[in-house]
Amino acid sequence: MKAIASIAGAALWLLAVAQGAFAADPIRLGFSMALTGGLAGNGKQVLAGLEIWREDVNAEGGLLGRPVELVYYDDQSNPANVPAIYAKLIDIDKVDLVIGPYATNMVAPALTVIMQHNMVDISVTALAVNSRFHYPRYFSMISAGPTPKIAYSRGFFALAAAQKPKPATVAIVAADAEFAKNAADGARENAKASGLGIVYDRTYPPGTVDFAPIVRAIQSASPDIVFVAAYPPDTVGMIRAANEAGLAPKMFGGTLVGLASATIKAQLGPLLNGVVTNELWLPSSKLDFPGVRELLQKYQARAPGLATDPLGYTFPIFSYAAAQVLGDAVEGTHSLDPGKIAAYLHSHSFTTVAGAFRFGPDGEWDQERVLWSQFQRVTDNSVDQFRNGNREVVVWPAEYQTGALVYPYGSARK
Repeated sequence: MKAIASIAGAALWLLAVAQGAFAADPIRLGFSMALTGGLAGNGKQVLAGLEIWREDVNAEGGLLGRPVELVYYDDQSNPANVPAIYAKLIDIDKVDLVIGPYATNMVAPALTVIMQHNMVDISVTALAVNSRFHYPRYFSMISAGPTPKIAYSRGFFALAAAQKPKPATVAIVAADAEFAKNAADGARENAKASGLGIVYDRTYPPGTVDFAPIVRAIQSASPDIVFVAAYPPDTVGMIRAANEAGLAPKMFGGTLVGLASATIKAQLGPLLNGVVTNELWLPSSKLDFPGVRELLQKYQARAPGLATDPLGYTFPIFSYAAAQVLGDAVEGTHSLDPGKIAAYLHSHSFTTVAGAFRFGPDGEWDQERVLWSQFQRVTDNSVDQFRNGNREVVVWPAEYQTGALVYPYGSARK
């Protein structure tokens, strides 16, 4: 009886300690997220990564001995909604920290509000947003390195330049939106550095649904290679239109964000063969960073209920990593003070589920890791064929390569 009483007493003591650890108010982390609209497929993955991180960190005792709570609102994939959301989070909800949002088009308007309040922000897969602000408390969770605009298309043009005979001309087409325009800016620089003549260079309005006229205009210019910068809905529209029109350059692809989603890959199926696109993570022993497999296991277990990507090979990884880094800085400074957190982020290295890195002066990663892949031998519209990387092989850079580029584009489509 004494032993039982002792065990019961110990259990009650442990329960009291656990409850006491979370007796303090929660640390509130605020953000907007694209949960409806054209970017919702990716936004739901970003949210899932943040929720898994919150569960993990709270299971380990929270931050500063306090539980973490997420406070978020749907920005509907609309940049115009974002400033008011972040103003509400900071001024009315009184969140302790902010993060995100996803994606480039949403981060730029969010940052204007965050800067006014002198808070720290770590965005999720946003491209070169701070290149015009140079805000010292902004940090970017995207592996595009210190020159992100150029890095995001560098591999595409490096692959083209390595072919024999080397292509001579390029067409560049992009959505008239922040992300796509930044990617297209970098593509122009890389094209010129590679000695390619730009024979077509146009943008199209967001919300475009008929890409046939654009494809016909590209065909009229007869480029050797075609570079497209597009968000998810445009990705699908452009690839379908290119296939229907029989567009046959020597190389076709670009920064096609939609192709980071296994759902969109499965939707397009064999139409993807030959397409060259950039990725931030793919299943490979060379990218098996600490904790990434465990994260994906948790994500994939809940993915059926999320009505989004069943694999989660990019966005949950980078949102979880963003929260990891912010949490490390809070614990490392023993503080929620934005000045101390920013100084810590600038002065320390981090090991995350997205890899190891430091932040550079503008808040970008200090090193570049953008993968270029090609779809090969896609036979149907199943998701499982994209699970192990056999149908989407990494063709650049060499240190992460898992297969060789099939060139020209027409050969890979067979």
